[in-house]
Amino acid sequence: MPIYAQYYFWLISVSLFCFILERISPWRPRQKVLRKQFWQDVFWLLFNGHYLGLMLAMATGYAVQLFNGFLYRMGLPVPESLALMAATPLWLQFIVFFVAKDFIEWNIHRLLHNVPWLWEFHKLHHSIEELDWIGNFRFHWAEVIVYKTLSYLPLVILGIDNQVILVIAVIGTLMQDLNHSNLPIDWGPLKYVLNSAKMHVWHHDVIQHGKGGQNFGIVLSVWDWLFGTVYWPKDREEPEKLGFDDMDNYPRSVPGRFFYPFWKGRGVTKGNVRRTLS
Repeated sequence: MPIYAQYYFWLISVSLFCFILERISPWRPRQKVLRKQFWQDVFWLLFNGHYLGLMLAMATGYAVQLFNGFLYRMGLPVPESLALMAATPLWLQFIVFFVAKDFIEWNIHRLLHNVPWLWEFHKLHHSIEELDWIGNFRFHWAEVIVYKTLSYLPLVILGIDNQVILVIAVIGTLMQDLNHSNLPIDWGPLKYVLNSAKMHVWHHDVIQHGKGGQNFGIVLSVWDWLFGTVYWPKDREEPEKLGFDDMDNYPRSVPGRFFYPFWKGRGVTKGNVRRTLS
């Protein structure tokens, strides 16, 4: 397989591209390159961008086999066999998969904010206090399981070509890096369609401006405009503070953040969690 057909090549390329752009034209010039907890985010980049993918690939293959075996015994078709769009042109596959995937993930993102036990996992992503491209990769590994589990059936039945899936994955990584970047991007008139750094920074506001928060868009912003979950004030460029309530009682170490949702779920007090795992 040529190197350009591998996601990891594009992950590195996109990361370097965004890093260079931030050096050329930073939105917040005084924000340091090695800002607070930068090296922790390097860990999340390596773990979530590579090792987690390998582990999930093995686990997912086994889970899909079990699920398909169950469907076969029930006399039902396996999802992959439906391949609703396999015979359609690649450009049409791209449009349908891109829009469907983004809308599904927008809904999952809202669930992460509005379902209390899911929020405990998503807190890790909102613990970032200074946004830049690498902050995109600060998320809990359990989030990936939630996204893949809830989006599996509606997406796998489409039978999308692997080339299309790769292109959309690269676009998603690029847009998510840019949305978290220290770059003055708002896309002008396209802001009603595409998410941006200047819009997404308000998603990370410590103050919630709607049920569970605001600006849940992944790549597209259109869902927030359509469903009334936008918060983007004209009189201020960015929030006074990023994060979430009670961040003082959230662990700061990698091990603490790795296991925090499970300790909290067992009724351990927040203070004890921080002292035990930090």
